Amino acid sequence: MAKQLHNKINRQELKAKLLVDAEPRTTVSFYQYAHILDTKAFRDELYLSLEKLGALGRIYVAAEGINAQASVPTKHIEAFRSVIYAVPFLNGVRLNWAVDDNGKSFYKLDVRVRPKIVADGIDDPDFDATKIGTHLNAEAFNALLDANPEISLVDMRNHYESEVGHFKNAILPDVDTFREQLPLVAKILADEKEKPVIMYCTGGIRCEKASAYMQYSGYSSVYQLEGGIIEYTRRCRELGLPNKFIG
Repeated sequence: MAKQLHNKINRQELKAKLLVDAEPRTTVSFYQYAHILDTKAFRDELYLSLEKLGALGRIYVAAEGINAQASVPTKHIEAFRSVIYAVPFLNGVRLNWAVDDNGKSFYKLDVRVRPKIVADGIDDPDFDATKIGTHLNAEAFNALLDANPEISLVDMRNHYESEVGHFKNAILPDVDTFREQLPLVAKILADEKEKPVIMYCTGGIRCEKASAYMQYSGYSSVYQLEGGIIEYTRRCRELGLPNKFIG
């Protein structure tokens, strides 16, 4: 009999089981743009590997890469890391381990194949989401802003997210979705293709694709805040750097 590659247990039963489970779990997230030729085979192999570790979570796989949020038994963290890093395009990918979390955000393992890991509205077959801009860590980000205060800094989050907090002097597109935002940002900066531009978002996945889109659209110096606001804030706190995020 073929191995079952998805869960069929009742949702309420799974939730109840997780709530009484005393085993410590840790939440982790990661993403990576890459070229995955056989998404179905990749999905199935990943599912089997994670299921053996007792991992739960929601993972999206597409021809353009992977976006994952998972809950892992704490005792299997190193085994989980080994499984992920064994995939060539994921070797060394940043794994974001949650600190203030009980690890019970997910009650089943759900690995799905999707058209894209971030819906963008781009139908151009020549666009390559892996051809991203230059990553800036917190130190480099602060230094570039200090050296060039007139640089184009673009918030790639939804308008209601940027209203809660943003970087000073950032361009804040008034849109609800990422697919609306990409062409609008390109239009706003249409006459500034020779000027450097920095994209930022919450965790990095949207601004990474945005940086690839801007480069594809002819912008010469495109940067992105590595790991987004989450990693920037963590690193500023860890290194005692000035935190330029307002909010």
